[in-house]
Amino acid sequence: MRVFKLAAAVGTTAMLATFTAGAAPATTLGAVLPLAAQAPESAFTDAASAADPVACQRPAPDNRVSTTIHCYTPNDIRAFYGLDPLTPDTTDGEGQTIVLVDSYGSPTAAEDVNFFAQTFNGPTPDFEAVFPLGKPGYKDPPGNGSGTSGPAAAAGWAGEANLDVQWAYAIAPKAHIVLLATPPAETQGVQGLPNLMNAIDYAITKYPAGTVFSMSFGTSEEAFASPAAAKKAFDRFDQTFKRGQAKHDTFFASSGDDGSLGVGRAHHQTDPLDHPSTSYPNVSPYVTSVGGTQVQSGWTWNPTSDVPFNPDGSRNPAYWSWTPGGSSEAVWNETWSPIGTGGGTSSIYARPAYQDGVASVVGTHRGVPDLAWNAAVNGGVLVFHSYFPKAAGPAAWGVFGGTSSSSPQVAALTAIANGARAAEGKAGIGDLNSVIYSGSFDRTAGFSDIVAHTYGTAASGVLDDNQMWEFAADGSVHPGAVPGFPTTTGYDLTTGWGSPKAAGYIAQLAAQ
Repeated sequence: MRVFKLAAAVGTTAMLATFTAGAAPATTLGAVLPLAAQAPESAFTDAASAADPVACQRPAPDNRVSTTIHCYTPNDIRAFYGLDPLTPDTTDGEGQTIVLVDSYGSPTAAEDVNFFAQTFNGPTPDFEAVFPLGKPGYKDPPGNGSGTSGPAAAAGWAGEANLDVQWAYAIAPKAHIVLLATPPAETQGVQGLPNLMNAIDYAITKYPAGTVFSMSFGTSEEAFASPAAAKKAFDRFDQTFKRGQAKHDTFFASSGDDGSLGVGRAHHQTDPLDHPSTSYPNVSPYVTSVGGTQVQSGWTWNPTSDVPFNPDGSRNPAYWSWTPGGSSEAVWNETWSPIGTGGGTSSIYARPAYQDGVASVVGTHRGVPDLAWNAAVNGGVLVFHSYFPKAAGPAAWGVFGGTSSSSPQVAALTAIANGARAAEGKAGIGDLNSVIYSGSFDRTAGFSDIVAHTYGTAASGVLDDNQMWEFAADGSVHPGAVPGFPTTTGYDLTTGWGSPKAAGYIAQLAAQ
C-alpha cells in the first residue's frame, strides 16, 4: 500500500511521493506489490481550523477535513455509477461470493468493515477471513523486518485489505465477502506469488461455482530472469484461472498504479524502466484487467499551475484549485504524486482471440486494461482502520485510491450481475473478457466511454493518457521520458472499454 509522504528532495524544492513497500531483495525477481494508495495525512486538518470550501470531511470519530483532497462515501460512488443508496435492507450481492486476495490480510478487517457498515447505514456484513497457508503472526510495527516481509509489510497490506473488503461491501453489501490472506509478501519466485496462487486454488475448490475473485497486487512481467522464465511461470499460474473459469468463476486484477511503467522498476525497485511495461496477473488472458479513472462528482478541478507544492511543503492553491459542481470521469493520472492507471501491451502474451476486434489498438499482444473504475486519490474513497495503532495511530478514516480500489468494486458489481443471472437459472458469467469484447454485448449500454478531458489551464489538467510525470528542480512537474498510451473514443490502453454503467452492465451480463 502506498502511503504518500511529503519530503523535500536533496538540493531541490521538489516534493516527492514515497511508498511504504521497501526495496526488493537482491534477486532477479521483483516484489509482489499491493496497488492501493492513501492520501497524505498532511492534507487534513481539524474542521474548526479549515478554510472554506471543504473538499472532504471524514466521518466520526475522525471528523478532520481537507480543502484539497476530495473523498467519497459509498452512496456517492453508488449514485455516480447508478446504484441505489445503501439501506439496512439493501440486497445487492445476496447469494453471491466475492473473494479478495491479499498478502497478510488485516488483523482488524472484521471489526473495521462492521464499523464501516454502521457508519453508512448498510446491512450487517457477511464476512470471513481465511488463511489456507497459515495465519501470519501479526506484530504491531515498528518491529523486526522491513521491505516486502515482516511487520512493516504487514501494516501496508492491512490498508490494502481493509480497502478491498470495505469497498466490495459498499457495492455488494449482501454478498459473502472472503478475505483470502497468505503469509508473507516475499518475491514471486520464492513465496509471494506462488503462495497467493496456491490460496486461490484452495478458494476455487472451497467456494461455490460463480465466485468472483479480485486481486489487488501485481508484479512486473520483466521481473523474471528472462521472457521464457516468465512465460513458464505464467503458464503454470494460469492453470488456476482456467480451472476457476471452468466452474464459472470470474477473476479481476488491478492494472497497476504507475501508468505505462506498470508496477515494475529496474534495479531493486528504484530506477524507472526506460520503456512501457505491464504487470501480472492483470495481463493474463484469463483475468479481467481493471484500470483507473478519476471521478469528479460535485467538483471540478481547475489547475492554473504545474507546481503542486510550495517550497515549505504546503500545497500550492493554483495547482489544487477546484470549483464546486460538475460531474465528469477522466483517465486517472495524478501528476502531483505521480500516480496513474496502468495499461499497455504484454511482452509475454500474444493477442487473445477475444481482442481480435481491437487489433488496431493492441497489435499482436494482449492489451490491458479491459475496463475501468474510479481509482483517484484526489477523489478517493473513505476507508476505516483500527489496525496497528503504533504504526497507523488511533482508529481513524483514510482516503484511498489506486487500481486496488477499482478492482474489488467492479468484482462486486459483477457479483450483483451473477445474482441476476442466478434468478434466471443461469450460471455465473465466468470468462468475462470473452463476453464484453463480443458482438452480443451492447457496450454503449454497459459502459461509459472515457475520453480525453481538460481541466483548468495548466498542462497537468490535460488528462488524455497514462504517461507518468516527473518533478523538476523548481518543484514543477512535466511528462517523463517513457511515453504513455492515449485515452481515446472506444477501446484504449488506459481505461479499456470504459467504466461500467451499473444498470446496463448488469442487464447485459444477465442477458448473455
